[in-house]
Amino acid sequence: MSEHNDDPSRPPIRKPGMDRLKTRPFERNLALTKLGFGAGSSIVAHSLRNMFRGSVSRDEANRDFYQQQAQILADELGQLKGSVMKAGQMLSLYGQYFLPEEAVEVLSTLQDDTPAVSWKFVRPVLEQQLGRDRLRELEIEEEPIAAASLGQAHRARRKRDGLELVVKIQYPGVADAIDSDIKTLSRLLLMSRLTPKGLDIQPIFAELREMLVQEVDYVAERRFTEDFARRLAKDRRFAVPQVIGDYSAARVLTTTYESGCSGRAPAVQRLSQARRDALGEAFFELFLTEFFDWGLVQTDPHFGNYRFRIGDDASRDQIVLIDFGATRRFDRTFIRSYACIVRGAIERDLKLMERGAREIGLIQAGFPKPAMQAFAEMCETIVEPFTDPAEGRIPEIMLTATGDYRWGESDLPMRAAQAGAKNALSVHFRVPPREIVFLHRRLAGVFVMLAHLRSEFSARSALLAALAKLDKT
Repeated sequence: MSEHNDDPSRPPIRKPGMDRLKTRPFERNLALTKLGFGAGSSIVAHSLRNMFRGSVSRDEANRDFYQQQAQILADELGQLKGSVMKAGQMLSLYGQYFLPEEAVEVLSTLQDDTPAVSWKFVRPVLEQQLGRDRLRELEIEEEPIAAASLGQAHRARRKRDGLELVVKIQYPGVADAIDSDIKTLSRLLLMSRLTPKGLDIQPIFAELREMLVQEVDYVAERRFTEDFARRLAKDRRFAVPQVIGDYSAARVLTTTYESGCSGRAPAVQRLSQARRDALGEAFFELFLTEFFDWGLVQTDPHFGNYRFRIGDDASRDQIVLIDFGATRRFDRTFIRSYACIVRGAIERDLKLMERGAREIGLIQAGFPKPAMQAFAEMCETIVEPFTDPAEGRIPEIMLTATGDYRWGESDLPMRAAQAGAKNALSVHFRVPPREIVFLHRRLAGVFVMLAHLRSEFSARSALLAALAKLDKT
């Protein structure tokens, strides 16, 4: 959840608020069950209408139908908030491997930038978690500066010294509703007939449940925030909020307020090419460090989780890192196997790619050669920016006169997504492990951020250095 507006001078967000949430299991199940019955009726009507359509109009009608079904689902999830909405967001990540494209597009719109809940609804959480005496030490703005599916953030000030804070409050009942929400959502997805016949979605929802449990664990998020702050303390390119333990608890997390603006903000876009290049390189190197060195990756690429603090000169520019609830740990075995795929793709070594993919569980024994070749082509597409320009694998338009990669001109995320979707249609590919899903979610976010910064730099040497360092550990 982003805790800042694009412009820190702007007032808090004032979207149409919600006076309450449907927090009791009966209420939430009833809302989703009604939605499920509506979906079932729509399917019957749609099937009957399709009996009288030609093949071309039938395909178009199917696309429209999938989009409508997914939109209805997304709208209801957005109103319910809580774990069921967050599960819908996560489902859009997995969904690219088994849901209709139209459904994925709609579910992908389930962002954390949602209507806030009224102050009278969240204040009792603060009183219960922190106590009234602690609360009297703070001046808290009732209008939130950000609202998400699982909670919302309010700006505050500590009275005794004026320290500016952000208080993140979890919505009441969210943690308790996870099991019920997951069961209901899985049934609803089956009723909507958006999933392929024969696909066992229970393992997918079991993983979604585990991830949701982590998302509502503010104690773990506190540890991750403190861990990132410690690891980056000596790297002046980055700033991490300080956790204020006196005002944090199981359902409340309070940190220092760190000013900054979005990568889309005019102040960032007006920076010189050299300064935007430096910010882009720092952003990319952070990802390499998180994954290959620490095995600890903040996997949510939402723009609001990364802010830019513009200094008087380039040496004072900083990237502010916010919200570590989606942080994932990767074990060394997985990292080394993934590195095999990356090396294989850069060197066009099919056996190396196959070895890494097999170790991770992306492919199984007896994987046919044509499918393996398609997988290799997808991997080679993804590593395009990290290849030697002399090889000619990078389109000329993507390179500067000095051989730097022009991230702002690259359509790589789109081409990689198309290659991934093509492979996902193959009967030989399975829904990938969650490690891959969330790692690639962050990697795609890195590419998008570099494109918005319009950075121009070669990322090859940084990646090769990270791989070489991994070999020595």
